[in-house]
Order: sequence, then structure tokens, then C-alpha cells
Amino acid sequence: MVIEQIQDALKRNGLNGWLFFDHHRRDPLAYRILQLPPTLEPSRRWYYFIPSDGEPVKLVHRIESSTLDSLPGKKESYSSWSEQQDKLWGLLRGRGRIAMQYSPRCAIPYVSMIDAGTAELVRSAGVEILSSADLVQEFEARWSDEQLQMHLEAGKLVDQVRREAFDLIRHHNRSGRYVTEYEVQQFILSRFSQLGLTTDHGPNVSVNGNASNPHYEPARELCSPIQQDDLVLIDLWAKLIQPDSVYYDITWTGFCGGSIPSHIQNIFEIVRDARNAAVRFAIEKAAGIEPFAGYEVDDVARHYIEEQGFGEYFFHRTGHSIGTEVHGTGANMDNLESHDERRVIARTCFSIEPGIYLPGFGIRSEVNVYVGDGFGRVTGEVQEKLVHI
Repeated sequence: MVIEQIQDALKRNGLNGWLFFDHHRRDPLAYRILQLPPTLEPSRRWYYFIPSDGEPVKLVHRIESSTLDSLPGKKESYSSWSEQQDKLWGLLRGRGRIAMQYSPRCAIPYVSMIDAGTAELVRSAGVEILSSADLVQEFEARWSDEQLQMHLEAGKLVDQVRREAFDLIRHHNRSGRYVTEYEVQQFILSRFSQLGLTTDHGPNVSVNGNASNPHYEPARELCSPIQQDDLVLIDLWAKLIQPDSVYYDITWTGFCGGSIPSHIQNIFEIVRDARNAAVRFAIEKAAGIEPFAGYEVDDVARHYIEEQGFGEYFFHRTGHSIGTEVHGTGANMDNLESHDERRVIARTCFSIEPGIYLPGFGIRSEVNVYVGDGFGRVTGEVQEKLVHI
């Protein structure tokens, strides 16, 4: 356990404690941060309070009294709702400002885990609830050296599969037998399996108008052939099949045919340049050890696209945190879907992936940026030109 580190972080953030709460595994963050057994399946409410000073306290139901036995601290038990309430009030009385998996107005839904009723119950003890978002980032989103190495290894393999996928399309186009989006998707998944990679879903292989849907995924019964004069977008993400491995997540685009139409080339260059501007901003801030927030990175990319007259066609955030889940729990590069004011901290990774989605086609360009101690870097290959298929 990292109780001492958590207590140090609580003091730095001016907090008197961190209250973890769960019922039926509703808060996966709690299980990961507290390193609770993955087989644990509680059917009754439990609480674990880590004060900024002193011994942690567990509050568990008597019929599941061993639920938190893997954690240090004093144990309290309850049976009735009134006893639960009284003992919760007892452990929180006088604690002042405490953190919970809560986000004001659900601004950061990734950490907004407690329900409104639980928040009411906790506040009735006379404490103020503040968001644990920064604490979650510190104890959940930061990578170990081993995780960074697994990310880099996965990146080399995913980049290899991405090249092979475009080669597959090229081979079929030259032979006159057009491959479908779905067939390319299944090829990618097969290669992932062969290379020791895994993914939670996807990938996205889309042509023309389908590429204007950022979350499009082809299906066997609903997909398009990839033909001459088609724009192709491939968004693929995977991680090594190893414990605690983290994702690598990229998007590349290509064009099938002779010369690339000027309107497609123009949109690609705008998206690429917006991506590069946001990457430069993040890396320069990281190298200068200057604090910067996720929303600021989003602003850089978004303002560039707006200046080119395509702001209304860029309708998602610029990037997301990356971790053991492809959408991680660190700061997102977002000032659109939310105003993410969290500071980007060392040893975290995020995507930068601006896009422009027009009625006939869409283009997105995605890289991963890792921020270390006093530096930032793109962790894989970077697309500077449309893939000419």
C-alpha cells in the first residue's frame, strides 16, 4: 500500500482525508488505487478513510466483514442503516475538507463515481467534499518505467500492423479485388493476436463519409469496399498481453488512387499542422518544467483549426489520457467536452488527435505524447504526409 504517499499528497493539496466508497464494484478506481483483490465482489457498502495524519479506518458490513482485510487500519462494522450512518459520521466528524471520487457538475466524468445520495450522506457529517481528480491522476495515471517500455514496445508493433493494413489495401486495389473496411479491421485484429497484442474493441477502418464519424466501426453486414479514389482512415489501439500494460493509440489516413485531390490534401495539412502545434506546446512546456493544463493543449489545436475556417467541423476534444485503459484517468486535452483544468503531470501519457469531419470525408491525425521528468516526447511514428495507396 501507498498510505504514506497518499497522506503526503493530501497534505500538499490541503485536504484532511480521502474517503473511498463502493457498492457492487461501481468504482473501479478505488479497487485499482487501493490494490484490492480482483476477485472481490462485495454486495454491501464499504468505506475506507485515509486521513492526512493517523491511521486509516475501514467501515464494512458485518456479513462481509473481511472485505477490506487486505488494507491497513482500524476496522469498524455495521449492520443497520442507522448504525452505518452513525459510524460514518463518527469517522468523518471534524475532518473538514475531504476528497472523494466526485467531480463538480460532472465536469470530469472519469472520476465522478459517487452517487448524489452518498454525497448527501457524507456532507451531513459536516465535511466538505472536493474532487479526487488530481489525486487519482497521481496514484492511478502515472506510469512506471516498465509501463513506458511496454508502451514503446506495443507502439512498434501497432505501427507495423498499421503499415501492413495499408499495404493490404494497396495489394487488393492493384489486383482489382477491393477489400472491405470490415476485412481490413479483421486483418488488424488477427495480426494483433499473432503479435501478442490485445484491444478492448475496434479498430476503426473507414472510407469517405464513414470517416466523418469519429467512432465508426465496420461490421460484416454493414461496411464499405475500399476502392480507387477513396480516402481511408485507420484508427487502431492496442497493448501488450502482459499485466499492467498500457495502450498505444494512433490514427492515420491515406488516399487510394493517382493524384490526391487538393481539397483532401488541404484538410490533411490543416489537421497535421494543428496536431504539430499542440505537440510542440506540450513538449516545450514539459521541457521547461512549466505547469500546463489539458484545456490549454486543446486550445492550441482548436484555435488553429478555427483560424482556417473549419472550427465547426472539429467537434471532439483534442486528446485523452492513456493508461491501462485506452481512455485513462489522467488529464484530458479538452476544453470542448469539458474544461479540464488538471495539470499535466510527469510520467503520464495522452493522445493529441485533432480532426476535421466534412460531409464527404473526415481526417484525423493522432499521436501519443509522454511527459516525463523535464521532457516530453512523441512515442511512435508521426504521419506528415497522406499515405498514398
